Amino acid sequence: MGRCLIIAGFIAVWLTGVQAAGSSQAGGPSPYSAEQVVTFGKQVEHALAAQHAYVAIVARKGRAGDELPKGFEYTHIGIAVYSTIKLRDGRELPGYAIHSLYQKPTDTARSYLISDFPVDFFSGVAELKAGVLIPNTELQQRLWQIMQSDIPQKLHNPRYSIIANPYQTRFQNCTSHTLDILVAAIYQTENIQQIKANERAYFKAQEVRVNPLKLLLGTVFVPDIALSDQDEHVVTATYETITRFLVENHLVRQQLTLMPAAIAF
Repeated sequence: MGRCLIIAGFIAVWLTGVQAAGSSQAGGPSPYSAEQVVTFGKQVEHALAAQHAYVAIVARKGRAGDELPKGFEYTHIGIAVYSTIKLRDGRELPGYAIHSLYQKPTDTARSYLISDFPVDFFSGVAELKAGVLIPNTELQQRLWQIMQSDIPQKLHNPRYSIIANPYQTRFQNCTSHTLDILVAAIYQTENIQQIKANERAYFKAQEVRVNPLKLLLGTVFVPDIALSDQDEHVVTATYETITRFLVENHLVRQQLTLMPAAIAF
């Protein structure tokens, strides 16, 4: 869990022979108990509800901070939507479903879309910490409409790369898919070519700085790392670059950092 986007962290783990946790629904070993994860998931939901958020961008931390390169704090993001959730026993309760993109467990070079409960989203993380962006009212309304439609599926590219270039359409990861949905809402278009043109014009991606030889070795031995969509500078989208993009365009109503029993504004 949490490998989405973090090539430098991946290379460091891979070179030491330790399998990196992927951007997958099933979490790996966690330092937290199930009760702690459940409590934190509820805390995130309560924080969103307290802000009267119908839609929010939520990020999780799947790897320890000292394993992440400069400019990367979170490793996986999704879109939380206030919904009526049907439980296994048939009851329907209000709550938040987090929509995101995961790697397939049997083929990590492919991805699929899923809706998680917060407790599932945060299972297996290295640190119980969440980044939350609450868009302004107009953008929330547009995002809510998109999330009720088939546009997220239309914008989904199942060809997965950890370092997908957000300016290109060859590959996609969790963050570039979220970015595509945001840009679709902002510019009210589902045309992927227009979305990419707007991203190239207005969105500044994160440059991934890693030894070129290590990066090349990663592409040879690992199926979910690709460079064929990259130019001279390797770039990808991150929670941090999406935050900057939305804040600079005055599209964020509230930005939160959530930790167990604490909220930082």
